[in-house]
Amino acid sequence: MKPSFSSSSSSSDASAALWAARLDGSELSASDRTELEQWLAADPTHRTLLSSYCQFSADLEQPLQHLAEVGAISLPAPAPVVNRATRWKQFTAGALVAAAAAFAVIIAVKQPAPELTAMTTAFAQRQSLTLSDGTVVELNAQTRLEISMSHSERRVRLVTGEAFFQVAPNAARPFVIETRAGSIRVTGTSFSVRTEGAAALEVTVVQGSVQVRTGDLNSANSAPVLLEAGQKLSRSPEGVSIKILSSTALDEAMAWRRGQIILEGVPLREALAQFARYHGRSMTVSEGAAQLPLGGRYSLDDLRGFFAALVELFPVKVITEVDGTVRVSHRDEP
Repeated sequence: MKPSFSSSSSSSDASAALWAARLDGSELSASDRTELEQWLAADPTHRTLLSSYCQFSADLEQPLQHLAEVGAISLPAPAPVVNRATRWKQFTAGALVAAAAAFAVIIAVKQPAPELTAMTTAFAQRQSLTLSDGTVVELNAQTRLEISMSHSERRVRLVTGEAFFQVAPNAARPFVIETRAGSIRVTGTSFSVRTEGAAALEVTVVQGSVQVRTGDLNSANSAPVLLEAGQKLSRSPEGVSIKILSSTALDEAMAWRRGQIILEGVPLREALAQFARYHGRSMTVSEGAAQLPLGGRYSLDDLRGFFAALVELFPVKVITEVDGTVRVSHRDEP
């Protein structure tokens, strides 16, 4: 934690710096402690300033020599025994504040703040973005992604929805995706992740391999599972399963990236659920039509065309209620 120079006067900064040095360097006498308590009570910001400078004094010792070498500050001749407290006491109050300011600038340059990004897609919307490291992320509809990029790691939180990642290889900066149902760790590969709620997680690997850890992210008992290209991990309240996908099944799983949905003998109930999720619409199907097997390639965005195909392929009727709810039922049902 570094002191803030914009929220207090230079006099308060100087006093806080000197009190930090006195606290760090020696035991305070009873009169000293009384004086300190009076100074703290004089302004509510004094206590925060003191805490900042005490932490800062512990952080400053190593960079002092570097600051002197680059000309940011001037160090006095070293005492016979130089420790942190002695070095602090060799500075005047003004020099302490100046050193803190110079150190803050150097730290800001050498250790840039993490890149923070949040991205959200709406109903029936897909979006692609390229991160600063070259990683490409494609978001399906109704997806929220929170990104934090630092010099040591790349971390993404998939709050909800589905995303495809083409992670730029970098063994020194692991790429970690967190969800409420588990986490995925990679250094460079292509895969998709879908999550809904705290229990549902799907990870499908197209290229390379990933490590998937399901369950509580803080649990030591959650051992990582290695998932390789062509494999799909699914986590639900019933448990965790891993499937090997054929090239056709893998293409079907990734079809949303092209704005399509590919169905091969999928029950109508399940097909409707996928369209409902994408469009944010309520869709119901009667028991008489729920298990009708549906096949073919459809546009995710063309909902009207999909319903027209249903009526042509099956003896069903599609009714849209006033509130927008879509109800599909067999023609013979009321």
